[in-house]
Amino acid sequence: MDWNEIPTVRGEPDFNNLLSILQHQVPSRPTLFEFFLNDRLYERLVPEFSWSSASREAIYQRDILAMARLGYDYCTILLPGFSFSAGVIQRRQGRTISLNEGSVIHSRADFDSFPWPDPDQADYDLLERLGEWMPKGMKLIPYTSNGLLENATDLVGYQQLCMLILDDPQLADDIFEQIGARLLRFYQRVVKYEVVGAAICNDDWGFKTQTMFSPKAMRQFVFPWQKRFVEAIHAAGKPAILHSCGHYERIIEDIITDMKFDGRHSYEDAIEPVEVAYERFHDRLAILGGIDVDFICRSAPEEVYRRSREMLERAAGRGSYALGTGNSVPDYVPDSGYFAMIRAALDLR
Repeated sequence: MDWNEIPTVRGEPDFNNLLSILQHQVPSRPTLFEFFLNDRLYERLVPEFSWSSASREAIYQRDILAMARLGYDYCTILLPGFSFSAGVIQRRQGRTISLNEGSVIHSRADFDSFPWPDPDQADYDLLERLGEWMPKGMKLIPYTSNGLLENATDLVGYQQLCMLILDDPQLADDIFEQIGARLLRFYQRVVKYEVVGAAICNDDWGFKTQTMFSPKAMRQFVFPWQKRFVEAIHAAGKPAILHSCGHYERIIEDIITDMKFDGRHSYEDAIEPVEVAYERFHDRLAILGGIDVDFICRSAPEEVYRRSREMLERAAGRGSYALGTGNSVPDYVPDSGYFAMIRAALDLR
C-alpha cells in the first residue's frame, strides 16, 4: 500500500455523526475530528486552488473542500475581524517561543490605554456566504484567535501574569473581564447562524505535569468565563467543545461537571493516552482525537493505522469518540502517517 496516497472517501458529509458523538451516542459510522490541518496539506488536497488569484473567502472555501475530500463532516473556522493580537507586540517567529515575549500590559495605565477589540467587527456574514457554497451535510465550527487565558498571557506575559494574580488581583480580574466579555459576545453571536453546528473554546491550560496556574486561580479567573461561554453555546442548542492542551487531572471535574463541556480535544501520550482517557470519561465527555502527534511522526504508517483502528474498535457500540490527532496536523507531520490514521476510519465505513 502507498501510504502517501490520498485516501478514497465513500459517502457524503453528515454532521449528525459528530453531533451524536458530542451527545455521547453512537454515530452511524466512524467519524473524524481535527482542529486544523496545514497549508501544505490543504494545497495538496485542493490542487486546483491558486494562491496567485486567491481571495480571503477562496481560502476558506479551499479549507472546507479539503476537509470534505478527506471525509470530515465539518470545517473549523476562524472569522476575520476579531483578534486581540493587533495590540500585542509580535513575537519572534520560530518553532518555539517564550510566553513572556511581546507583552504590552504592565500597569493600570497600560490597561486603560490598550485598544480592546470589538467582537461585533468579526465578519459574521462570511458564515452565510460559505453556508450557501459548502457541501450539503457539512457544518462550520468556529473558534477564536486564542482563548481567555492565552490572550491574557499574550497581553501580560506568563511570569508577569503569575505575579499580577498575587500582587494586584483586581487588575488581573479586570484584564480577564475585558477579554472574557468580548469572547462571550463573540460566542453569543456566532452560534446563532444555522451553518454553525458547534463551537470550540480553544484555550491551553497546562504544561505536561500541571496546570499553568493553580486550580484555585483557574477557578477564580478563568473557569467562570468559560462556563458562561458554554452556557451561551448551549442556549443556541449547540454543543461546546474544549480544545485545551496540558495536564488536566486536577481540573477534569471542573470541565465536566461545572463548565459542562460536551467534548474535549487535545491528548498527549506523555500526559494520558487517549485509550485511558476514553475508558475513564467517555460516558460523561466526548473524547475527540487523541492519536498522539509525536507517535504519528515517529511511527511507521502501519503502526499508526493499527492503533487508530483499535481505538475505533474500542469505541464501537459505545460511541462518544471521534478519531483524530492529539492536537492538530502541523506541517512536520508526514502525510503517510496522517493518511494512515484517517484511512482506519474510512476503511470501516
